[in-house]
Amino acid sequence: MVAGLAALAVALGGCTTPSADAEAQHSPTPTTATAAASPSAGDSPSASPTPFTGLLKVGSSGEPVARLQQRLAELGYWNGPNDAKFGGLTQQAVWALQKAAGIPRSGTTTPATWAALDAGTRPTARSTSGHVIEVDLKKQLLLFVTGGHVDTILNTSTGGGYKYTSEGVTSVAITPKGHFTTNRFVDGVRIAPLGELYRPRYFFDGYAIHGAASVPPTPASHGCVRVTNAAMNWVWAQNIDPVGTPVWIY
Repeated sequence: MVAGLAALAVALGGCTTPSADAEAQHSPTPTTATAAASPSAGDSPSASPTPFTGLLKVGSSGEPVARLQQRLAELGYWNGPNDAKFGGLTQQAVWALQKAAGIPRSGTTTPATWAALDAGTRPTARSTSGHVIEVDLKKQLLLFVTGGHVDTILNTSTGGGYKYTSEGVTSVAITPKGHFTTNRFVDGVRIAPLGELYRPRYFFDGYAIHGAASVPPTPASHGCVRVTNAAMNWVWAQNIDPVGTPVWIY
């Protein structure tokens, strides 16, 4: 299946095949970050839940939001800095939790969402050793895994399954399944036929994990693995996807 996808990647929106100037697009291997890491999926997922159980959504602020952000971080759902403000990154983390729990993806703290937080709901890794990036296409989650332990969880949006035409070629927006390896990256914005890829890290032909301005809770890309620009900056800063990193997509 993967071999057959190589030709398809030529027409993928922001996911183009390597070009002749690929070497010029490579940036040096990122150095270890000096910024503090986001709290990982913790060693304490059973920490005491927040007593607040009301509705929080984009625009909410205050101590209840700070507690929500702290609990999400404890469980490994990356949501940026704990600033007590429910913004886009907190919404991304709430979506990720809701996906892991199999509940409606409202992006708000519904009763079922609080229950999932209280239960310490987390996705399970498939890999059992080494450092692996896993992408669960069904749940639309991206996982950073070490030794079988899920460290960090990101909301993602992969191939939407729709037909599109680019440069006279009609293709289907799918993300390939299989075991791949990060093989190159571009430290900047890569302009492609159907869009822009922010700081992409390629794992197969023109397919990459990259930042995007829009990362909905549903499949919407032309085949690449989208995360927020802020999350992609964090990936680069923490140097957790160097060349040679296994990428499992299932």
